[in-house]
Amino acid sequence: MTDPADSASCWLILNGKSAGDDAVRDAVTAMRERGVPVQVRVTWEAGDAARWVADAVDAGAGTVVAAGGDGTLSEVATALATRAPSADQLPALGLLPLGTANDFASAAGLPTEPEAALTQAATGQARPIDLLRIEANGQEHWCANLASGGFGTEVTVETDEGLKKLLGGLAYLVTGIARLGRIEPLPVRLRGPDFAWEGGLIALGLGNGRQAGGGQALCPDALVNDGLLDLTVIPELSGELLATVGTLVTAGQRAALERSAIRAQLPWVELESADGPITLNLDGEPVQAAHFRIECVPGRVRMHLPADCPLLRQPS
Repeated sequence: MTDPADSASCWLILNGKSAGDDAVRDAVTAMRERGVPVQVRVTWEAGDAARWVADAVDAGAGTVVAAGGDGTLSEVATALATRAPSADQLPALGLLPLGTANDFASAAGLPTEPEAALTQAATGQARPIDLLRIEANGQEHWCANLASGGFGTEVTVETDEGLKKLLGGLAYLVTGIARLGRIEPLPVRLRGPDFAWEGGLIALGLGNGRQAGGGQALCPDALVNDGLLDLTVIPELSGELLATVGTLVTAGQRAALERSAIRAQLPWVELESADGPITLNLDGEPVQAAHFRIECVPGRVRMHLPADCPLLRQPS
């Protein structure tokens, strides 16, 4: 039976790595003192987020807040998406950014201070947002922010946890520089509605959000409520594209991407590797397969976002 005291509560699903964070503890106390009931659950091992989301739904919670990085956000969003067929049947989603890079929060303009983030999640308007659904190896995966492949994925996967703690988002850049001499293009085929591309790529972004890997803006124009995924392909560096490396150094990453990127906005796309399984990084979860189907599912969850959030398509 649902406890009436829980019916409008905010459930905070906290990544176990941040369980000792005093600022989070103080923020929870402050919210409770303001009359906002906050339940705290800590994730320790695989499956914990799904269990806590199930409990929150059964308790009639109004909001479930993912307290962690982009991986925690995706894990909680996945648990919500697989819990009920409609966003209206689910608690709204909130985010308290506690990760190394916090790519989604940065692109969305969300507050990073714990009490401000909790206030936004508890009192802000909940807006329908899209999620990416990925089929690979006969299994279903979900992604809230961005799926990436190629060089950027290898950097994210290989970056040491200790280095992340020491340098934050800069750790990805350090690891990336170390790999510059051994970038090997991935031969792939991509197809979607009125779109087809085949060739070797060094980076791939499939965005609901805009950036990953500590600020790599692979999909700089992506919106979370347009019903489309943003596709960005960075082809292998050959011929004139070799100048991209120089552009990256002299003019910044955005200029380099604009020089070489192939972009499209699609409701779905299929990715096939011509050379065996490849890895896609789904908000920090590496998945290997030779064939992927990535679909944008419109309005799959509701999320507390600022009214002026850059990731929202504004009414015309």
